[in-house]
Amino acid sequence: MYGLVNRAIEDLVRKQHGEATWQRIRERAGVPGRAFVAMESYPDAITYALVGAASEGLGLPAESVLEAFGEFWMTYTAEEGYGDLLGLMGSTFEQFMDNLDAMHTRIAATMPHLVPPTFHREALADGASILHYESEREGLAPMVIGLLRGLAQRFGVAITIEALPAEAPSRARFLIRPRR
Repeated sequence: MYGLVNRAIEDLVRKQHGEATWQRIRERAGVPGRAFVAMESYPDAITYALVGAASEGLGLPAESVLEAFGEFWMTYTAEEGYGDLLGLMGSTFEQFMDNLDAMHTRIAATMPHLVPPTFHREALADGASILHYESEREGLAPMVIGLLRGLAQRFGVAITIEALPAEAPSRARFLIRPRR
């Protein structure tokens, strides 16, 4: 994964739990003290180690860490220079979900080693949606729940999210209903 992801994990921990907690998590993960370079590609094992160490260090399930990270990611990426791109991906929550793959295609132009997930939104007659998610990386589906929460906040909508039975370790589906 790109350093941008690891930097976001670092920023989340520092902002919510302090510098000392970040240093303990970094050390537990076996990550050197040097700064992550946003546009540099790093082995996925580093990111997984950071999530695992955060889970242990914060006493939270890894799924909770990933959900919190996903929610944080929406704000973080906007602040890190992707705000304009995010603004181009739709003026509604549903439009943005429809354009997730297009957004990743644009980002891939500047990140040649990017291996993004794929998304497909299925609109239901009752106004709900099923978001289909697939990734080469296993275990990151909880992050999508956080991303959806952060996205809902971005658009000022209230939603409920239900993870549907997993199709495979790297594939998931989420039922998203507007909360009235």
